[in-house]
Amino acid sequence: RKLTKTNEGLLFEKYLRSANYNESSIKEKLAQKDLKTVNLGATKTIGDYVINKSLLNIFKNKDLNLSLYVDNTSNLLELLDHKRIGLALIEGFFDKAHYAYQLLKEESFVGICSQNHPFSGKEIPIELLFHEDLIIREEGSGTRAILEQVLLKNNHSLDSFKSLTCISSFELIKSIVINDIGISFVYSAVASSNPKLNTFTIKNNPITREFNFVFLKNTDASQLISYFK
Repeated sequence: RKLTKTNEGLLFEKYLRSANYNESSIKEKLAQKDLKTVNLGATKTIGDYVINKSLLNIFKNKDLNLSLYVDNTSNLLELLDHKRIGLALIEGFFDKAHYAYQLLKEESFVGICSQNHPFSGKEIPIELLFHEDLIIREEGSGTRAILEQVLLKNNHSLDSFKSLTCISSFELIKSIVINDIGISFVYSAVASSNPKLNTFTIKNNPITREFNFVFLKNTDASQLISYFK
């Protein structure tokens, strides 16, 4: 009573998504519009803290109509699958067998705390973290998935923390941490955006992750990467 896709069905679906994207792309080129429409997506860390200068250059291009969606990883992949965007800049995990991708950069993942917090500037045994109030992003975000993976590797989970607060806004998370109400984990680009934030690391758990351009296989969407060069 339950239908599931076969491997052949999944392969066919992947082909149809690429074919659908290519059909729309060639129609736009044949129409010879004066303005090219570019639909991009970026996770919140990348969209708010990494590609600012590139976006300013794109906005200066008068031949483009640009749409940028800033959302979490899972929602962006959904938009990519359904052709709402042509290129996604992803900080989190994605199926590299399902999508084409190109590395943007590698970035350190660190803990953040207030300047007066005892963790400030230190390397902390993981067990000490669990006495703290943790501020974390929503489910589906790349930063949350990375922290969950590190905890699982050390036989822990988010339930190990004293308390857990879920907030989708980085600006609000930073404000709470600066006021010493809790700790959080973010990429270095976010941590360095405010001098009132101090960082710490987890002992024996150095964390570096990829930021990637992600797009559908067998499409010309890779050309959109040139806007960020």
